Amino acid sequence: MNDAWTQAGSRVRFDWGPAGADAVSPGAALVAVVDVLSFTTALTVAVERGIAVLPYRWGDDSAARVAREHRAVLAVGRKRVVRPGQVSLSPDSIRRSAGIERLVLPSPNGATISARLAEAGSTVVGVSLRNADAAAASVVRRLGAGEAVAVVAAGERWPDGSLRPAVEDLWGAGSFIEALVRRGAGGLSVEAGTALTAYRSVADDLATALRDCASGRELQAHGFPEDVTVAAQLGATTAVPILTDGWFVADYLPVEIH
Repeated sequence: MNDAWTQAGSRVRFDWGPAGADAVSPGAALVAVVDVLSFTTALTVAVERGIAVLPYRWGDDSAARVAREHRAVLAVGRKRVVRPGQVSLSPDSIRRSAGIERLVLPSPNGATISARLAEAGSTVVGVSLRNADAAAASVVRRLGAGEAVAVVAAGERWPDGSLRPAVEDLWGAGSFIEALVRRGAGGLSVEAGTALTAYRSVADDLATALRDCASGRELQAHGFPEDVTVAAQLGATTAVPILTDGWFVADYLPVEIH
């Protein structure tokens, strides 16, 4: 690994996708994963409802077996829903669910990156626009003197499988970084500062920007406008998903929201 890619020396680091996570997470006390449309939004909706979430690699056929072993519900892809009330990667489907205690939640980006980081021994925090402020408060309280936090925008995928940087994840990361700075966590890398600037450029009309970005338009075109609406609810929850023993659970550490 090229030492320059690690952003060592910066207390707040930022990069994209699985390879970016591998680059900036070593040496970081905490890693914040941001996948606004839709893994980390679905995740925050779940944990605020008291649901423990197991992030799972996308396309892994063992997911159904693991769900059975843990007496958990397996969330399917949005397009694979076959019955009313079935839970999917759609945050709105989780919001309307009832009686779920454990959820296995695969996704091609955020869940896959979270599972990869967990295997590497990282402490992972799920961040969306809905909980960015609360997540920052929790992270600042957890950081020791001189410790770093790595922020990873999950991004999306082009049809050939390559990373498509997704602006909604850049904005979500920037919102989280702004809240970190507000709480005294300075020392931003240039990359983290760029994410902050990107967020500030849309902060005055975030909901419109989210609807009009490529991922937002795609979800609306496929019949999931409510998922975009839920994702745009800035500061809607104080639930902070922390990956603990393989499962994301809500951090109930008291936080002061600004």
